[in-house]
Amino acid sequence: MATSTWLITGSSRGLGLEIVRQLIRSPANLVIATCRNPAAATALQALRGDSKGPLHVVPLDVSDPDSIRSSVKTVEDILGDQGLDYLYNNAGISPGIEPAFDFEYSDLLETLKINIAAPALISQVYLPLVEKSNRKVIINVSSGLGSIGLDRGSVYSAYSVTKAGLNMLTYKQAKAKPDLIVITLAPGWTKTGEYMGGPNAVLEPYQSVEGQLKVVTGLTPQDSGKFFDYTGEILPW
Repeated sequence: MATSTWLITGSSRGLGLEIVRQLIRSPANLVIATCRNPAAATALQALRGDSKGPLHVVPLDVSDPDSIRSSVKTVEDILGDQGLDYLYNNAGISPGIEPAFDFEYSDLLETLKINIAAPALISQVYLPLVEKSNRKVIINVSSGLGSIGLDRGSVYSAYSVTKAGLNMLTYKQAKAKPDLIVITLAPGWTKTGEYMGGPNAVLEPYQSVEGQLKVVTGLTPQDSGKFFDYTGEILPW
């Protein structure tokens, strides 16, 4: 039996795919990788042959509340008597550079839905499985752009607003459930999608994820409610 259980959203590409890739190197990890369409997630499916421990690919469309809710039963069946040690709310979108007075209203609403409402609902419906575990960790993947204190300027406004909101959600979750460890985590400027880092970024995905997992696996109850970056530094709100 695996000693640590993980669920990662947005696992078909980018940082989510790299998180899965690194976790499956250890037979101690039971990994549940979720994405919108597992059949089309060829890179994710290809990892099955490399997995040292159990790897399950489960459909979960973060834009669809029914998909989120229906995924819970599948995950319960996979876990059996085990709880969920790490719930990794990694999935997110960015509509682009969008200055504060020049954005598409529909883009803002969709970004709010994916970046705040989805992790809020996922955390809510998976809470019983998290509380059943001994570790009880929820990671909400944020961004330095969600920090007012870092003063990143006027662009990427929709994305920044939603990540600031995710930070507040994390704080509220930590206060509501003192028995959990709930953090928000900035992965750094990483070479992922065009609007999620791009080729000019300074970090390769493996570098960010190595740091993220070191932070996440080293968390203590005293860390709950904090805003970390991938190096373990505490970021200003």
